[in-house]
Amino acid sequence: MVGQLKSLINLPGLDASMKSIAEKIENEIRITPEEGLMLFEKGSLSTLGAMANFIRERRHGNFTYFNRNFHIEPTNVCVFSCKFCSYSKLYSKREEGWELSVDEMMEKVKAYDGQPITEVHIVGGVHPKMDIYYFADLLRKIKTHRPDLHIKGFTAVELDYMFRKAKLSREEGMKLLHDAGLDSLPGGGAEIFDAGIREQICADKVDAAGWLDIHATAHQLGMHSNATMLYGHLENYAHRVDHMEQLRNMQDRTKGFNTFIPLKFRNYDNEMSYLGEVTAIEDMKVYAIARIYLDNFNHIKAYWPMLGREQAQLTLSFGVNDIDGTIDDSTKIYSMAGSEEQAPSMSTDELVALIKQVGREAVERDTLYNIVKKY
Repeated sequence: MVGQLKSLINLPGLDASMKSIAEKIENEIRITPEEGLMLFEKGSLSTLGAMANFIRERRHGNFTYFNRNFHIEPTNVCVFSCKFCSYSKLYSKREEGWELSVDEMMEKVKAYDGQPITEVHIVGGVHPKMDIYYFADLLRKIKTHRPDLHIKGFTAVELDYMFRKAKLSREEGMKLLHDAGLDSLPGGGAEIFDAGIREQICADKVDAAGWLDIHATAHQLGMHSNATMLYGHLENYAHRVDHMEQLRNMQDRTKGFNTFIPLKFRNYDNEMSYLGEVTAIEDMKVYAIARIYLDNFNHIKAYWPMLGREQAQLTLSFGVNDIDGTIDDSTKIYSMAGSEEQAPSMSTDELVALIKQVGREAVERDTLYNIVKKY
């Protein structure tokens, strides 16, 4: 690991800016936004991979984390109309979507009774009839039935709508849900923080400042959350760096983010289908630069249902140390957008084998990265 980076630093002909960044990485010195942009513009895939893998192995060795989880998607009916979304159906056309009752969602929870699942992930569309009190009732029922199950739920987009509809402040709304059983937040809805890009792709939902404030509010209550970035659409390199810089600054203040998850734009059956998708090479560059730039994020996650299994394996050489969970065919968000995984489900044995095939050590974790079992 160390030798790999030393060899890179001493490589004849290596661009001086890349050499300077490699030396900063070796000495654990934070890189600047200008250097982050330089990585996108000048960094070769092999150079970025060597840098990112050095950081990954310095922090985690060969450990690659996963968890046993399942998803509940209460509805794909939504009042918002994000142009990149292949998942939701506008509320005016709700007969085309699904709407689950609390009882139906509890049946999904009970289906895992007796199984060593540690997390339920609850996200969906923004449905005007599913308000904060509706979801608080669901949370309380889940916790009553299975107190040890970690509930990770609701994007900042969903939460912002719930809070405004209930006329609650963000702190009041978050506390209500936390008291009802919400343990942590997923990272969805961040997209790209740049206001100009958001105006083009998701103009009607919570803005970047609102997304960040909702997560900061959760962190102040002692909750953790994840962060995401949607890449490969209308944004440029500077937008990506700005996005990561805002996350890095907030992590300095709150220390509440668990992991960062780059999410690739998929172009099937949405209003941005005219755009091509970025290449696998660009995917790996994004993961590697995220690992280099976000020095205060302990974990970088690749969401395997989005990338497919082989590409998820490849990310483990480009800074990634987590490939999410077993999922159990319970999420449709990326399969409806044209991802390789149309029925995203892997058993624990399959996930472990996937990790071991590329020379990494599989480690089952809980949501907060406490080790459950090493394989």
